[in-house]
Amino acid sequence: MNQEKLLRSLEVVCEISFKAGKEILEIYNSDFGVEHKDDQSPLTEADKKAHNKILEGLKDLGFPILSEEGRSIPFEERKDWEYFWMVDPLDGTKEFVKRNGEFTVNIALIHQQKAILGVIYVPVKDELYFGAEGIGAFKVNSFSSALKKGSLKDWMSSVNQLPKKVKRPYTIVGSRSHMSKETERFIDNKKLEKGELELIAVGSSLKLCMVAEGKADDYPRFAPTMEWDTAAGQAIVEAMGGKVLNWKTQERMMYNRENLLNDWFLVTV
Repeated sequence: MNQEKLLRSLEVVCEISFKAGKEILEIYNSDFGVEHKDDQSPLTEADKKAHNKILEGLKDLGFPILSEEGRSIPFEERKDWEYFWMVDPLDGTKEFVKRNGEFTVNIALIHQQKAILGVIYVPVKDELYFGAEGIGAFKVNSFSSALKKGSLKDWMSSVNQLPKKVKRPYTIVGSRSHMSKETERFIDNKKLEKGELELIAVGSSLKLCMVAEGKADDYPRFAPTMEWDTAAGQAIVEAMGGKVLNWKTQERMMYNRENLLNDWFLVTV
């Protein structure tokens, strides 16, 4: 895919993520109910509405779609996909249910198992992170305002390119809901190596965004995640020059595997 087409796709996906975020906020600001999937993870009307809004928007861009809410596509059908969209309509449903605002809309474009474009929208804060191979990574602090300025090229010049350099201690970001003993061991080893160390706990793909933004140096994840949890964030992190490493192989994390459960990984600069 050439850069011009990638930019056009990026613009459309940014707008789709915003529309999905509006659907989520409508439910978030209401007295919503919570269902549970077979694995006992929570599911709300917001997940479903965001999923439908994203599918409606992506259908005109071409390429198949693999979404958390449509995960049942057999490997035999998807294994030969050259390009496809990887979607998590509402990443951080537990945080959504807790009403702490730490949830996101994640959309990524995968090419030959590599995440090459990623968009993460934070509905409660109206913040947008996006990045693409060969284009760079960016953050928009008030995306609803940016949308009024015209096309992606019109407002890209006024947004923050990532990472932003900030003076701070060595910082590790971890999960608010899924801290493991192995993650704690990684942190202890880093304390021995770095001395002064700051720890931050947040939910959803915001952890990858913090590394991309320059607010954290490492995000170790030695606990289960799915491919749609990380694909958009990986594209953004890699677009700013960082890495998302499969902890087992110490190589770039890949997508569209037969088992959609991620191995442990490390996000780092």
